[in-house]
Amino acid sequence: MKRRQFIQKSTAATVLAGVGGLGLQSFSAPRTKKITILHTNDVHSHIDPFGPEDGRNANKGGVARRATLVESIRMENPNTLLLDAGDIFQGTPYFNYYGGELEFKLMSMLKYDVATIGNHDFDNGIDGLYAQIPHADFEFVSANYDFSNTVMDTHVKPYKIIIKDGIKIGIFGLGIELDGLVNKEMYKETVYYNPIEIAQDMSRILKEEQSCDLVICLSHIGYQYKNNPDKVSDITLARATKDIDLIIGGHTHTFLPKPTIETNSIGKNVLVNQVGCFGLYLGKIDFYFEPGKKVSAEGASIIV
Repeated sequence: MKRRQFIQKSTAATVLAGVGGLGLQSFSAPRTKKITILHTNDVHSHIDPFGPEDGRNANKGGVARRATLVESIRMENPNTLLLDAGDIFQGTPYFNYYGGELEFKLMSMLKYDVATIGNHDFDNGIDGLYAQIPHADFEFVSANYDFSNTVMDTHVKPYKIIIKDGIKIGIFGLGIELDGLVNKEMYKETVYYNPIEIAQDMSRILKEEQSCDLVICLSHIGYQYKNNPDKVSDITLARATKDIDLIIGGHTHTFLPKPTIETNSIGKNVLVNQVGCFGLYLGKIDFYFEPGKKVSAEGASIIV
């Protein structure tokens, strides 16, 4: 299947209604709207916090602590999304024993909205990933993996659209090339497409055709490869595209204290963020939509 045919075939999106309907507020003066994006990546089955003797990670992380943080932020701003950039599986005995069931159940309890797929999510094979899908009460997006000839067909969408407080948010996913990284028997007939070409198409569809106010890429291609600067990464992706507002990354376990501001292909700013690994940090980025002004944003990584 040609790349563009795959794009055209796959661009069905789900739109979730946000807060409220029309009311008295519709007749009041325009106000600034705040959308909060929370995110994780490369959690690698780390359910429990690190212990007091675990060196630089001592007393950090853990799903329970993350849940408390997320809940407090949602109470502050109900217009909050929780996203994950892949490599949910592999790293502790929880995965070895439960095969990913516990990870998906806990993410569902935390009410994750969307996740993408990392290379380690194939560690029990594509059949093992498929077997755990019923435990995930959130959706998976990946625009450059074509699962048409696999059991994952129809279970992964290229993008998802969510509306919060009238703000239309488009989220699409990208995965790293599996050939040479994952045994072919693990991902079977999954077809990989060039992330930059796909991202150019996806972001155009979301921004122009779907009229999204905010376009987010959930990426598992790596932040940057300093020894190979031309290799596809979040930084090269940001520079090569024009319709992405935020890239949430994974794969390279890069700890960023705050989002990197990169310049896209038409000279506009795009945010790139990644919060390391193992659930040690929670990414938080606030977008402010003020009538008549450019969208502004601020972000930081919160220690768990």
